Amino acid sequence: MGWSWCVYCHIEWDALADGTQGDRILTTDARALHHIVTRDDIYQKPEPTRYNLARIVGPGVLVLEGDQHKQQRRIMNPAFGSTQIRELTPTFLELSDKLRDCWLRAIEAQGGSSARLNALSELSRMTLDVIGKAGFGYDFNTLDDGEESNELSRAFSVLFGAPGGASRYWFMLQSRIPVLRPFKSMGDTPEKHASRTMDRIGRKLLKDARTEAEQAEKAGSSDFKGRDLFSVLVRANMATDLPDRLRMSDEDVLAQVPTFMVAGHETTATGTTWAIYQLTQDMSIQARLREELRTLDTDTPTLEELNSLPYLENFVKEVLRFYAPVPWTSREAMRDDVIPLAEPYTDTKGRVCNEIRVRKGQQFIIPIHCLHLVKSIWGEDADEFKPERWESPPDAIKGIPSVWSHLFSFLGGSHACIGFRFSVAEMKALLFVLVRAFEFELGVSPEDIKVRASVVQRPALKSEPQSTAQLPIIVRRAA
Repeated sequence: MGWSWCVYCHIEWDALADGTQGDRILTTDARALHHIVTRDDIYQKPEPTRYNLARIVGPGVLVLEGDQHKQQRRIMNPAFGSTQIRELTPTFLELSDKLRDCWLRAIEAQGGSSARLNALSELSRMTLDVIGKAGFGYDFNTLDDGEESNELSRAFSVLFGAPGGASRYWFMLQSRIPVLRPFKSMGDTPEKHASRTMDRIGRKLLKDARTEAEQAEKAGSSDFKGRDLFSVLVRANMATDLPDRLRMSDEDVLAQVPTFMVAGHETTATGTTWAIYQLTQDMSIQARLREELRTLDTDTPTLEELNSLPYLENFVKEVLRFYAPVPWTSREAMRDDVIPLAEPYTDTKGRVCNEIRVRKGQQFIIPIHCLHLVKSIWGEDADEFKPERWESPPDAIKGIPSVWSHLFSFLGGSHACIGFRFSVAEMKALLFVLVRAFEFELGVSPEDIKVRASVVQRPALKSEPQSTAQLPIIVRRAA
């Protein structure tokens, strides 16, 4: 099965995206979803999904389950805590300013009054620069030179670009039929080269971070210049009070390089792209947000100052509800189980059921986007974009498993997105800089926009079905 349609969302889905097959259960019952995402001893990513991820990112936190996942997560937590994200906020603002300046130059180059841009591509370059600098202390400089100018960004493009043609179907067959995995396709040569590039640069980053931490320790200083996520992770892994059995190996640490890149790059770019799209659809929201952002008498707000803006907070929440960047994920039952339900259902034989009886091997779709549109949870206006709903959110959303604001966008349980604070802070910084500087207009008819969903849901054009995902916009200097 190649393409299917979600009855709730009217989104074009790539049903092959995770490499799984067969019948799968989809439920938007919040109690059932809470059970599934919090019982990671029973419900885990299907093996084909883990194979596809591991082929690209290695044994990182996105792939592992059980005790190995808990071990990596425990050591990585300090890198993603509130204190660390507060210190990274100036980096988010610095690169947001750089993107703003690129757009100002584009306006001048295109006549001085406006510029036509692909918002998705522009934001993707910026967030790649952010994950380079904030994630590894590494300069991609894609805003200056383009993605092809840097060998690590080129390697990233090769590894995370979707394979096409025969290669795509060969990879899917390998994920489903393990006996085929030793046999390589023609596309493996550039992929292997990219993996070697990423491994070589990752080892240098690891060596530099470790050397710097050791020098700081010898000097009797608890402080050193490495404030990026990777340096903090290395320092946490070197802590003297950490038992050897809990330390991550070099291979485990290196696996976080592509993990950070894939998890911290496209998701934020996609979420912010949808935010800009929504601003083009309601000028009153755009004007109100700009007015609030300009109440801060500074170009370099702290994270606390960004978090103090109520309409910005509500707008970001509504974007992540209405346009959850990752629309779905999947799980498989490792053993028989009984899933409790908040609301009973009637089966095909007319029986009322208060639970779902699960057999080992049963697969589930975790419908992140669909859950955010359920009217019994969000109200009759669930299918409308309304930041004001967050001024008095419905009590029913408290049953949603979540790590931030009762939203399912970052999941819940031990496999919830570890970088949710990073993503929200970066998105707020981008909106703070761009909305104050520009007015946005959609560059095509709204009827031409569709949603293309696989791992993330991106905007695309109906009129250009063979083109990559994109969002054409027109930007002008804001009055």
